[in-house]
Amino acid sequence: MERIADILLNQDQLISRRQAHECGLDDNDLRRLVRNRRLAIVHPGVYVAHTGALTWHQRSWAAVLAAWPAALSHDSALRAANGPGRRDGAGEGLLHVAIGPGRKVVVPEGVVLHRTAHLSSRVHWNRSPPRMRIEEAALDVAAAASSDFDAVAVLAQVVSERQTTAARLLKALAGRERIARRRFLERVLTDVAQGTCSVLEHGYLTRVERPHGLPVAVRQAIDLSRGTLYRDVLYEEFDQVVELDGRIFHSGAHRRDVDLDRDLDAAVDGLATVRAGWGQVHLRACRTAARIALLLQRRGWDGEPRTCPACTPADWRLYVEAQPCRLQSPGDSRRHDKRGEVA
Repeated sequence: MERIADILLNQDQLISRRQAHECGLDDNDLRRLVRNRRLAIVHPGVYVAHTGALTWHQRSWAAVLAAWPAALSHDSALRAANGPGRRDGAGEGLLHVAIGPGRKVVVPEGVVLHRTAHLSSRVHWNRSPPRMRIEEAALDVAAAASSDFDAVAVLAQVVSERQTTAARLLKALAGRERIARRRFLERVLTDVAQGTCSVLEHGYLTRVERPHGLPVAVRQAIDLSRGTLYRDVLYEEFDQVVELDGRIFHSGAHRRDVDLDRDLDAAVDGLATVRAGWGQVHLRACRTAARIALLLQRRGWDGEPRTCPACTPADWRLYVEAQPCRLQSPGDSRRHDKRGEVA
């Protein structure tokens, strides 16, 4: 029983049938312990040494033991690395568990299985519970993200919290034979490691400036009158600068995204320099183009922007309300009224 007590202590009061058998118990012993309420069944072949509600940490151990050999992966591995397990309502939601390829495992309720090549070398087996290495888990979540911005936000979180580095993520990425978004993730991580933002600059050009007919900007302009200064995007004729903020070390990528949006709105009141980040370029390119167009017009641009196929009236509402003008999408001469609706 001493060995069983050690297992329960190390596994947050969880034990598997296999482990119980190794300690000398048989199935009759396990059934008796369940009848006496000294153990409760969590999954087939997995038991907990109490009858109350499970913490997130205990649910994680149960999922790993049910699919053993296995480890937490994806969001679950990232969450475990941040120290979950409190009785704070965190018990809801799916658990992601990685197993080796080619195995047949009955999936417990509430658990998502991921068959992973080279599992043994990608897992911290001595953690409680075992989990994918932080680099592997972050790459899995970023690759499966619903948008490029969300993928960047995942990388931003693990790097800004000093859980890993861009160089380590790049090394882990190089070891992947197949992964979604490989080229994008590689370019983003290279930017982070080198302190540049070429991916963001390219995104501004191809998502914001070109599709919406904005003037052609000068990129990486040098202002020698004030020393060697680099401007990401300079609309030289109109004295308007757009600085692309690709910093990934800021704490809280989504919070910083809100701040950058606020900066753009404030600039409509006459500031000469605005900053745009991942959200403005990759999530709200059309809305960003509308505000940049308005700023340029207020500084002397006599041209008109155009909508792209992805634009919606809501994207251009601020522009239309501030200065009604014709917005033409390719092959479309419809006007937007002052409410931003298509006439």
